[in-house]
Amino acid sequence: MTIVLIDTSIFCNVLNIPNRNQRQAAVQQKLEEYLEANFTLLLPLATIIETGNHIAQQPDSFRVAKRFVEEVRKALAGESPFVTTPALDQATLANLLNDFPDFAKRGIGLGDCAIIAEFDRQCQLHPHQHILIWSLDHHLSSYDR
Repeated sequence: MTIVLIDTSIFCNVLNIPNRNQRQAAVQQKLEEYLEANFTLLLPLATIIETGNHIAQQPDSFRVAKRFVEEVRKALAGESPFVTTPALDQATLANLLNDFPDFAKRGIGLGDCAIIAEFDRQCQLHPHQHILIWSLDHHLSSYDR
C-alpha cells in the first residue's frame, strides 16, 4: 500500500483553480494512476487551509470556494478519493514552531512544515508502507519513503 500526502500545488490543480492550475492535465493523469493503483490519498489540514487562502484571492472566489467546500466535505464524509488528516495537537504545533526558524531560513513556510510533520507522523504510523508527498514543489516532492 502506498500513502500519498496531497500538497496545495496538487490540490489546486485537481480543483482547477484559475492561475493555480498550470499542470492540471498532468496532475489529473497522475491522480487517475494513483486511484487505479488504490493508493491512499491524504489531504492534510495545511493543504486545505492554504488552498482556501488561494481561492479567496480569486476574482470569482465565491464560485470556486463553493466547489472547494463541496470537495472537502466529501473527503470528510468519506465520499471522496481523499481522506482528511487530523488537526494538529498542541505538542505537534509546539514542535513545528521549534523547527520553523530553520525551515523559514530555507524559504519553507509553516504550511509546508505541517505537511512534512504529517509525513513524519504517517511514517511512524505505517513503518512498512511506501509514503510520499505529492507536490509540484521540489523541496516537498523529495519526501518519499
